[in-house]
Amino acid sequence: MTGTPTGGDRLRVAVIGGSLGGLNAALWLLAAGCDVEVFERSPHPLSSRGAGIVVQDDTVAYLRSHGIPDQKISTSTSGRVYIGSDGRRQRVPGGQRFTSWNTLYRHLHDALPADRYHLDRTLTGLCVDADGVDLDFADGPRQRADLVVGADGPRSTIREQLLPGTSPQYAGYVAWRGLLPERDAPADAQALFADTFAFAELPHSHALCYPIPGATGDTQRGGRLLNWLWYRTVAVGADLDAVMTDTLGQLRSTSLPPGAVHPGQDRRLRADAAALLPLEFAAMIAATPDLFLQQVVDLSVPRMAFDRVALIGDAAFVPRPHTAGSTMKAANDSHSLATTLTAHGMNVPAALTRWEPGQLDLGRSLQHQGRTLARSAGLGA
Repeated sequence: MTGTPTGGDRLRVAVIGGSLGGLNAALWLLAAGCDVEVFERSPHPLSSRGAGIVVQDDTVAYLRSHGIPDQKISTSTSGRVYIGSDGRRQRVPGGQRFTSWNTLYRHLHDALPADRYHLDRTLTGLCVDADGVDLDFADGPRQRADLVVGADGPRSTIREQLLPGTSPQYAGYVAWRGLLPERDAPADAQALFADTFAFAELPHSHALCYPIPGATGDTQRGGRLLNWLWYRTVAVGADLDAVMTDTLGQLRSTSLPPGAVHPGQDRRLRADAAALLPLEFAAMIAATPDLFLQQVVDLSVPRMAFDRVALIGDAAFVPRPHTAGSTMKAANDSHSLATTLTAHGMNVPAALTRWEPGQLDLGRSLQHQGRTLARSAGLGA
């Protein structure tokens, strides 16, 4: 067996997971000449995932290669400001671009032919043999593929089958988050955040804010959103359980979406912001209509390639958010995979063997960088 389709057939690829990593994989592999189908478990189109994204080259490489300029999908700032716990402010020049999850998803999704993206397809199992992979779904017929790309996130079904017991581990702190229409922010907050990537530094905690495209993709001042995060240490046990219990009294495992934060926790967070954070941050948080949060977790795998199955993005590594590397890594995994397959004549096992070491190195490097940044801020382990 060569591992390559015969008779002129195109390589059949099943991408499991239709978020940013899955879309990147599908688009790069389609451009490489593969026959690609994306299977997303959500019954509804995805939205409002992850809020803001720092733009890095790999993140937007596909869009750039197809003539969509950064300026169309991103906002920018001309420098950073660091506000210490003593109130002192240090300004550092240096431009940075930002986008939003929704904006990036919309452009990638629109670039993929609609008939190749399938909602409400939950993978229940897969079986790899010498010639391909059989995939079973909760509803819908069994699928056959030459290559399966696992882009199904930190709670990956594929990873759990291939590497049972490898799961995200809580890092000891959470990221409180919020989105506020720029025009609704108090004047002082608008003035600070309009052209600044801002950081508020506290002992064992820090907050940050930057502008991102508005709900409809508006990148002009006044129509943007202010995207903020506040990292706070929360001990495992009663404290973490209290934070992660939603408005209905249900204990959530990893995150709380907008509208689900318990009112008591919401009030406490806003009161702490008023007492601890710089005026502009506190005023912005006070004006934010809905808070949400996620646990910061670590996840790493010893392998990303399994003969005819590849794990990419957050299904393999979850870098801490300080690296701004999660979306970038998923895009890099995807582009590299397509390039390596082409270089190996679409021989899947050979290509995955060549592809895996570099992507493992990238994942491990981001993990180390994230832990180092967290320790420097007194956060987590």
